[in-house]
Amino acid sequence: MKLILPLAAALAFATPALAFHCPADMAKIDAALQSAGLSEADLAEVRALRETGEQQHAAGNHAESVETLAKAMKILEIE
Repeated sequence: MKLILPLAAALAFATPALAFHCPADMAKIDAALQSAGLSEADLAEVRALRETGEQQHAAGNHAESVETLAKAMKILEIE
């Protein structure tokens, strides 16, 4: 019982943090795309991942959005 309350509190605070993380990641991706030296295939994949991440964020699926945007950021080699 002593573990459940702190865990529930941590999860309650984590969800809003993830929600605010998505727009920051999208901005990083947008900025990196301006000077990215990627192949057309990689550019298309990054753009698709970014769009999917934005849709997931808008739908409230923030954990999925962060994961999707992280894939795009990995291709762009940004953190």
